[in-house]
Amino acid sequence: MHFAEEILSGTWVVRLKRFDDARGSFVKTYSRRVFDEALGALPGAPAFEAREEFYSSSARGVIRGMHFQLPPHAHAKLVYCAVGMVDDVLLDLRRGPGYGRVAVIRLDAAEPAAIYVPAGVAHGFCARIDGSLMVYKTTSEHTPSHDAGVRYNSFGFDWQCPVPVLSARDQAHLAFADFDSPF
Repeated sequence: MHFAEEILSGTWVVRLKRFDDARGSFVKTYSRRVFDEALGALPGAPAFEAREEFYSSSARGVIRGMHFQLPPHAHAKLVYCAVGMVDDVLLDLRRGPGYGRVAVIRLDAAEPAAIYVPAGVAHGFCARIDGSLMVYKTTSEHTPSHDAGVRYNSFGFDWQCPVPVLSARDQAHLAFADFDSPF
């Protein structure tokens, strides 16, 4: 496992090694030592200490996002696709030169990779295969009063999904233009 590519400031693609044999496959998705070494070398980056882990399963065409938690419960997350394939989308909400930048990367369980998402970056994805399973590790627990989002279609990104399936919650998020960033 190694931090391979910075796709937004402080937002990293973490390449994972897959080991295959007659039994199937094995992938290590997290190593505290690797994260401490990688993040310790980045100015101002806090250590990654997972406080909560969860997963979602999505049918093809489901869009989930763009999610984040507001301070003081903002969190970094490590996300990966354990089954299936998604287009993972990130929107920088941190005030400064990167504000509003978007990055997308395809996460495919057949080619293991994870994304380290720092606090202040909204996260979402579109499932490209039925049963796509996304796993999330976060540095703070879910706090409903600080749960927030930006509407998926309000920041100029083309999801290439003609008939998306969305939750009522995700459809009701503020438009990016109406969001006043606390980050």
